[in-house]
Amino acid sequence: MKLLAVLLLCLSMAPLPALAGAKPVVIAHRGASGYLPEHTIEAYEKAIDMGADFIEPDLVFTSDGILVARHDRWLSDSTDVADHPEFAARKTVKAGKAEPDWYAEDFTFAELRTLRARQAFPGRSKTDDGKFLIPRFEEILELARDGKVGVYPEAKDPAALAALDHNFTAPLLNALGQYGFGPGGLPVFIQSFDPDFLRSLRNKTRIPLIVLVGVEDGRETVMLGDAAAFADGVGPYKAMLIDAQGKDTGYVTQAHMLGLMVHPYTFRDDKVGEGFADIRAELRAFLALGIDGLFTDFADTAVAVRDGR
Repeated sequence: MKLLAVLLLCLSMAPLPALAGAKPVVIAHRGASGYLPEHTIEAYEKAIDMGADFIEPDLVFTSDGILVARHDRWLSDSTDVADHPEFAARKTVKAGKAEPDWYAEDFTFAELRTLRARQAFPGRSKTDDGKFLIPRFEEILELARDGKVGVYPEAKDPAALAALDHNFTAPLLNALGQYGFGPGGLPVFIQSFDPDFLRSLRNKTRIPLIVLVGVEDGRETVMLGDAAAFADGVGPYKAMLIDAQGKDTGYVTQAHMLGLMVHPYTFRDDKVGEGFADIRAELRAFLALGIDGLFTDFADTAVAVRDGR
């Protein structure tokens, strides 16, 4: 059996067909990002207050090797960096984004702390733009430890950052261990879209590993059979689980047969999946498949639906 004990550290049993028979976990995607600027202490605090089981920090590096929480390495979408003339010359073009931008790895942590977070998602409230700092990973771990909630860090672009002499392995595992996250301690998953990075971790940690899966050119980026060789679960794009006609594709069943947990992404109250009347209908349909957890920008809604409220 895969490393599922982490789920049992904090969850009660529920009569759903999840892999371990445990209640599906609600993962606060970038914190309570539906309400507040993402990847801020305030957004994580709100998600904890809403009852999320895990908070999810996406991790990138600063130039001085500090892990900080940003969804992308570039900064223009989620911070006020464009309003800082002292950083105008840092704007550059890098692989992965056609337009010039500012990148976290070109700033020291002290410099990033002069920036303020902004709501990155179109159509959401901008009321709290300019109020909150960019947190380092250790601040998030301290918050989660005190709030007794799991953490679900994602290593962003590990290959590209390794080429810049920023390797995730030691700082990520050391920080988690220092704050008591791991088997026998507080619950944690490590996730990445990069299967090679997760393969490199397999013999270095007993922390459950989740490989994120998308679709490119009509094919899954990681096949379930391959994932089972190094991961404890998959985080698939949600459309891979229910097709355009609203039918179960069998993905969850296949994953469970291989001993893999399934945590699909991303459920949003303000962007309901095609074919569903509202977010509650969408969540109920996916929970009925037997998923083991889900990523959501609105943890309060997901917790309520999961708990039958």
